[in-house]
Amino acid sequence: MNNLAKGQEVGTEQQSKVDSVKLTKDDTIYPKLQVKGLFQARYLVSGTKDVDVNGLHHSDGSGTDNNFMVKYMRVQMRAQISKRTEVAVLANLADFKSDPKTKVLENAYLKYTFSPKLAITVGQFRPWFGIEETYPIDIIKSLDWSNQYLEFGKLGWASFQIGVAATGETTLGEMPFSYSLSVVNGNGKNQVVDNDNGKQYATRLVFGLSKKYSVNLGLNGGIGEVMKKQVHALGVDLTGNVNFGKRWNLDMQLEAKQAINHNLYYSLDESARSSKLSDYLVRGIYFLPNLRYEVNYFNLSAFELSCRYEYIDPNYKLNANGRQTYTPMFGLEFLKNYGARIQLGLQLDRYKKQTENTSEFNKNLFIIQVQSRF
Repeated sequence: MNNLAKGQEVGTEQQSKVDSVKLTKDDTIYPKLQVKGLFQARYLVSGTKDVDVNGLHHSDGSGTDNNFMVKYMRVQMRAQISKRTEVAVLANLADFKSDPKTKVLENAYLKYTFSPKLAITVGQFRPWFGIEETYPIDIIKSLDWSNQYLEFGKLGWASFQIGVAATGETTLGEMPFSYSLSVVNGNGKNQVVDNDNGKQYATRLVFGLSKKYSVNLGLNGGIGEVMKKQVHALGVDLTGNVNFGKRWNLDMQLEAKQAINHNLYYSLDESARSSKLSDYLVRGIYFLPNLRYEVNYFNLSAFELSCRYEYIDPNYKLNANGRQTYTPMFGLEFLKNYGARIQLGLQLDRYKKQTENTSEFNKNLFIIQVQSRF
């Protein structure tokens, strides 16, 4: 988007004979279209007896323990219809493999940029409420989104939502600062209508603490109303980047979040609810270090090695059952900017309490993943 914006500033300058002020005439022809795509496929093997590739335990031994799948076949189009106005569409055609009713269409928004300090986005997009909302899946430093990101997406704070957002960046003295303010329905993407009259209001503030080490501190907060009851969410995150010479690089992410788990509360019968809504709390934290070595040998660009540790508990206050997930990953990057990528890794899940015939069961999953951006 930034490259597009810079590209539209090319024009012809005419010298005014009256006051010698330079006037700029924009000769750019609109709309300017940009089409991109992502293909991502994987092969999965469950390393735990009686647990399928989706993580579900089967006491009768049924279930599929190995599988080829296409996870993403994304097509993205951006249209710069004026110097300040952009329309974007993103669709994942791989979602047609199951009921596509609330899938397939991911981004569908209009963005108007007043200045670097203020841009307004309207439509379906990802509101910023953490680190992972700020980059696409194809450049993630692991095999998939964190469990925390997926859980907060279900609660309406992350992932694709319908609403409006204001974003911008500036400086506080010499410190870089960016922000996001959003208002969304909170019931996910591709919904015909909001499921209640409540809305969810969220903000993200990012402070650039160190330019040398790319240290950024993110503060996230949100309040809202779901089924006429108040909900809230909080989060804090820290990122950094350290270079070891010309070829070695260490990227680090640390994020913690907590929110009212209204999905869990409303999924229970009233007689089964043991407490008030505000006592149903989800809490999570993850740490993701990624070590990168620049090879730049023919088409091979780099090696990457990461291991994300994550802890999440969807109901830690009333019925704690923490889930710890370790995700070691080795990746090969070909071409530039992840034009092609091969990843090998494991997802190791450990629960405080196991329950047969549910997904709350210890498991090991082996993953081979390939992707190409175009």
